[in-house]
Amino acid sequence: MAEPQIQIEEPLINPNHTQEEESNNPTLDRVIHRLEAFLFIFGFHQCSFLTIVLSWAAFLLLGVVIPVLTIELSSCSDCSKVQITNFELFILASQASLAAVSLLGVSHNLRKYGVRRFLFVDRFHGQTIRFRKEYVEKIEDFFHVLVWWILPCFLLKTAREIIRLVYVHQESWWQTVGIFLALVVSWTYLTTIFLSACSLFYLVCNLQCIHFEDYGKLLERDSDAPKLLEEHMLLRHHLSKISHRFRIYLLVAFLVVTASQFVTLFHTTGYRGIITFINGGDFAVSSIVEVVGIILCLHAAAKVSHRAQGIASVACRWHALVTCSSTDPSQLRATNSAGNLEADAPYTIPVNYSESDLESLDNVALPTNPQFASYMSSYHKRQALVMYLQSNPGGLSIFGWTVDRALISTIFFIELSLALFVLGKTIVFTSK
Repeated sequence: MAEPQIQIEEPLINPNHTQEEESNNPTLDRVIHRLEAFLFIFGFHQCSFLTIVLSWAAFLLLGVVIPVLTIELSSCSDCSKVQITNFELFILASQASLAAVSLLGVSHNLRKYGVRRFLFVDRFHGQTIRFRKEYVEKIEDFFHVLVWWILPCFLLKTAREIIRLVYVHQESWWQTVGIFLALVVSWTYLTTIFLSACSLFYLVCNLQCIHFEDYGKLLERDSDAPKLLEEHMLLRHHLSKISHRFRIYLLVAFLVVTASQFVTLFHTTGYRGIITFINGGDFAVSSIVEVVGIILCLHAAAKVSHRAQGIASVACRWHALVTCSSTDPSQLRATNSAGNLEADAPYTIPVNYSESDLESLDNVALPTNPQFASYMSSYHKRQALVMYLQSNPGGLSIFGWTVDRALISTIFFIELSLALFVLGKTIVFTSK
């Protein structure tokens, strides 16, 4: 389904910032080129038919064929007690499924929009220069987050494979080393693809947080309600774009991780033997990787949703401060029962009047104060903006469900209920 197209004029653009100035930004260009190179190496940047074929061929070779052959070659006839082969094939299936979903979802968006439009770093043109420092920091954080999450899992995976090869020894050392390298390289490839997709979504949401924080600052220095309304409509429009581009990936990845976790729970609790680090270590490593990826996605989505929903409270405070600071006691008298401000007129209508007197006043034009009319116009514009923000809190959504703290709490209790159900079906204590 195609994305909804909304034509909104780009606000807050500095006319002094030209396209030539934007292109003369070596720092931002350098980090974007480094990101493009990284995505190209791991097969995300599929810009032509040749790159598509090479990317998926590398995925099938490194992510499916080599690990399957390695697991079959490393099995032994006298290791039936540990059930290593059956466990590892299931773990490989879940890892390959997540990597395939990640590669397909990200490569489709990159091929359709390109890196800059995918990250929304060129949508404000002049603001690209204004936010270039924040852009560079967030893109560099992408690599930091990826390394800091992959490195401990890589060390744990390496330790597990070393212990496993010591226990399930082969006939020759070169075969043992080959099996070790094949398993570690394949795992690293699949894990990097999955966590890279999650980190890219995390990066896109963090870049949007920059603009929501700037919008909150804009409320403190600007009282032009129409311009603020237009800016917020643009922010909501781009949040809807992000939701549309990632909703299928997030939903499928979450379902695959959920299914993998509960099948893992079935395997470990239903197994009659002893679960050790040798036969069950990969369960722990794969579970950590999958949970980390989902946490990155949910945290990023909830963060940007929280920023978007917090704008309404900031606007209410801004509206109150502007209203109180702009009230002139000599022109504004009090508030009526409806909360509207009234002006001190040069004369007042008598309280005691007959019906005929009131009818005679219907055709009398009351004197108006231009300053008061201007103030009321500004007041109503701000009030309309605040009501709009309160009625449209925004946030990143998946098929209509806004990803915020309430949804995360709901997901947690659903997962807990499913886990307890699985435990109730597998762990049974009898008196016999």
